[in-house]
Amino acid sequence: MSAVSLKTSPAGYIAIPSRRVNRRGLPRACGVGGTDDVDTSSAEGRRRTTVGRRPLIAIPLAGAALAGTPQRAANAESEFTSDAAMAMLNRTGEIAFTDDEWKAKLEPLTYKVLRKEATERPFSSELYTEKRVGRFVCAGCGTPLFDSETKYDSGTGWPSFYKPLAGSVTEVPDYSIVFLPRTEVRCKACQGHLGHVFEDGPPPTGLRYCMNGAALKFEPSA
Repeated sequence: MSAVSLKTSPAGYIAIPSRRVNRRGLPRACGVGGTDDVDTSSAEGRRRTTVGRRPLIAIPLAGAALAGTPQRAANAESEFTSDAAMAMLNRTGEIAFTDDEWKAKLEPLTYKVLRKEATERPFSSELYTEKRVGRFVCAGCGTPLFDSETKYDSGTGWPSFYKPLAGSVTEVPDYSIVFLPRTEVRCKACQGHLGHVFEDGPPPTGLRYCMNGAALKFEPSA
């Protein structure tokens, strides 16, 4: 590891050390976004992993990492192999199918995006220029996700929104790019990958929900 070490809280969650990322030096794209300083010196900062000011769901460490004592091993067995933890890791939501069923149900690109976290090419989705009144739903399960009133032109090439519908999405930490922690956005109902959220959006939220058009379907108002 580097000189910066990762520490675990008594509950076994990762506490990420504070770091600065120059948002102005990064391109505005669905896969890249800026962050503010993260203060993990406080008790609250140690309990929750954050990217910028966005609270994230802390992903528990593997149980083996906590098996230093019989008691900790027992805790690992009960806490880190829970159904909820495994469902999060396996992208299993209330609406669930096997991988083969998802593959048969979805268009190839939609399957790659929703179930395998792929990213479509910028400016490739017709939904990027969609301006009609209506709502955007999950292409996998049909759950309403965004209202057309919250859509705006971010200039990135991906459909962008400043706010999702209440209770429609789940936000989880994404460390697939080691030097650039991000916040992944999933459909809460089926846990399908939608895109990422960044803190460079317009008022009133200041957020940019940068979504893959292949993960969405548009339903115009009657």
